[in-house]
Amino acid sequence: MFEKITQIFKVKELRSKIIFIFAMLVVFRLVANIPVPGVDQSQIKNFFENNQLFGLINLFSGGGLSSISIVMLGVGPYITSSIIMQLLTMIFPRLEQIYKEEGEAGRQKFNQWTRWATVPLAAMQTFGMISVLRSQKILGQLNAFDMTALILVAVAGTIFLMWLGELITEKKVGNGVSLIIFAGIVSGLPSLVSQTFLTWDPAKAVTYLILLTMVVLAIGAVVVMTEGQRNIPVAYAKRIRGNKMYGGTSTHLPLRINQAGVIPIIFAMSILIFPVTIAKYFATSSSALVAKISSGIANFLDPTHFVYWAIYFLMVVAFTYFYTAVVFDPHKISESLQKQGGYIPGIRPGKTTSEYLYKIINRITLSGAVFLGLIAILPYLVQTTTGLNVSIGGTGLLIVVSVVIETVKQIESQLVMRDYEGF
Repeated sequence: MFEKITQIFKVKELRSKIIFIFAMLVVFRLVANIPVPGVDQSQIKNFFENNQLFGLINLFSGGGLSSISIVMLGVGPYITSSIIMQLLTMIFPRLEQIYKEEGEAGRQKFNQWTRWATVPLAAMQTFGMISVLRSQKILGQLNAFDMTALILVAVAGTIFLMWLGELITEKKVGNGVSLIIFAGIVSGLPSLVSQTFLTWDPAKAVTYLILLTMVVLAIGAVVVMTEGQRNIPVAYAKRIRGNKMYGGTSTHLPLRINQAGVIPIIFAMSILIFPVTIAKYFATSSSALVAKISSGIANFLDPTHFVYWAIYFLMVVAFTYFYTAVVFDPHKISESLQKQGGYIPGIRPGKTTSEYLYKIINRITLSGAVFLGLIAILPYLVQTTTGLNVSIGGTGLLIVVSVVIETVKQIESQLVMRDYEGF
């Protein structure tokens, strides 16, 4: 490992890229700590500690939302826009054709549409966020000019971070948006460690040891499941064109265990928290019946109860299957293999191959779905086992480990490329 690190900093170009990326992340952390005026910081802290949905939104904002900074939305609207555009490709074949069949020009056009869609999404999210924060007395009364100015600042902050992310991505040392989220998550680790040492209780040494063991096991599981894949052997028939022979090679089709990434957790959390938020809003209704029903829903889906986490787990599993079905189409893969003269040994091309791939993906998705469900309820498992509340939940851990793995792979690929240049 130390040899690799030394080799990285010996290569001038790679060293310059890494220093540039660190500088961009420092800029991000600086702007994430510039709050907008008129904010009660103590109320913000209590609000985010007691609200699961806004805690998740804060996670994807890179921590800018918890301080109501000028980049309060972070790259959240850009991620939402990317997900929406990806889902639209499954609905509109023309959009999928532009993205997949028109090469680099098509991808650039698709990315430009994603950027344009980010602007109205950021404006709507800012307006909704301001309305919620005003109802919680975190923000004071705002006139039309102040509201417009705050929305423009938040939208500009999102566009600025989107630009920073693309600058980082151009260096081909990790994904820029992912690294910004990563920086926001790990920025809270120093304060967490210092707080642990300041409040150290020797009587809880065994509890902390159990917590550390669970964290290590969780990290190991994330690495295994992120890297895990099922390789389906694929052979290509020999073809003769003129005096040349083509094909006759063997390769494999990699099917990842976790095809959906962290998306199912986002979907499940958003949908599960929505009725709770509405119920809490109507709990103070003047109608006794409405208030009673709303209070019952809020109590039933209380995050401190087992029922909430059981429903959350099942929803994550269901959404994992749903999103995998969206991004992985066995029929199209079967058609593509058949057109290229490829086949799976022992499986007839066409419909039989499609059915085989569908059966395989359903089996491996089960383990991936259960894994994501356990990662989602990791805070509840930790609290039940140790009685401690951790600031970084399973979702944050999944993002951090995945970003580190992806970045290390890209750095290693650049080192290997330079090794070949040496030959």
